[in-house]
Amino acid sequence: MSRKAATDFYAAIEKSAGLLDVKCSRAKVWPIVTAFEDALPKAAILFRVATDTRHEAELNCHLMMLPGDVDPYALALSKGLIKNAGHPIDTLLSDIEERFPVDSYGIDFGIVGGFQKAWSCFPGDSMQKLSELAGVPSMPRGLAENIDLFARYDLAENITLIGMDYEHRTMNVYFGEVAECLRPQVVRSMLREMGMPDPSEQLLNFAGQAFGFYATLSWDSSKIERFCYSAITRDPLALLDRVDPKIEHFLKTIPYGGDDPKAVYVATSPADGEYHKVQSYYQWRPRLVNHMHTSVSDTSD
Repeated sequence: MSRKAATDFYAAIEKSAGLLDVKCSRAKVWPIVTAFEDALPKAAILFRVATDTRHEAELNCHLMMLPGDVDPYALALSKGLIKNAGHPIDTLLSDIEERFPVDSYGIDFGIVGGFQKAWSCFPGDSMQKLSELAGVPSMPRGLAENIDLFARYDLAENITLIGMDYEHRTMNVYFGEVAECLRPQVVRSMLREMGMPDPSEQLLNFAGQAFGFYATLSWDSSKIERFCYSAITRDPLALLDRVDPKIEHFLKTIPYGGDDPKAVYVATSPADGEYHKVQSYYQWRPRLVNHMHTSVSDTSD
């Protein structure tokens, strides 16, 4: 059953990549698919495309898995998909596991870039505090140094998951929804304090419909590198005022999850400005999907 799931999933990746004119290398993708094949039958699986320059000519695959199925970093390391470089990010997932309840895991890989990310998701009824997470030995110092900023917007005590980007050596901290933070004047104020560009009208309108957001930090600086708003919709083209041709093509040609909701993101950063990401489900798993939406209220940079 696991090998059939892996074969079917790889075929879907190859087909989707072809529709988007993204080159798919079996030598790079198949080892990732088979490394996680035992988790595939029960996982929620998504395809994602983004419009920033870092993700140009790339198609990402995102898996959400129940705990006990796999320790994603340990498995990726054992299969040679990632190397331990002696960086704090290499121990962040295990440090979190030792100190906090983990309800589910996620991974992200690019069909061009290979294995990239892992997530540890906290239970929906057990959101964590930044003050406690900042005490994790491998956590970047920027998390502690931005606690006061996040606290001013009532974000410091409702952390839903932590993401680790091994490729870029950054981490994401995801916040539960705070309605006040979705108001245009608060969006402007918060992004200004983070050193982000002034938000466009599209970002302001999108933020008002978002169910959650996350910040990206690195170990090299205390500055927040990126801030992203997340929304769920069955019709992303109606949700976004302006749709990048790449996103529109993805939505019109991807052959999976036609009637399922899509996860839509608008991100902003000093380096890249504003850009979009859209996730479409290849395999829907209500238990995991509902938890993911609650967690990021809930996978990506």
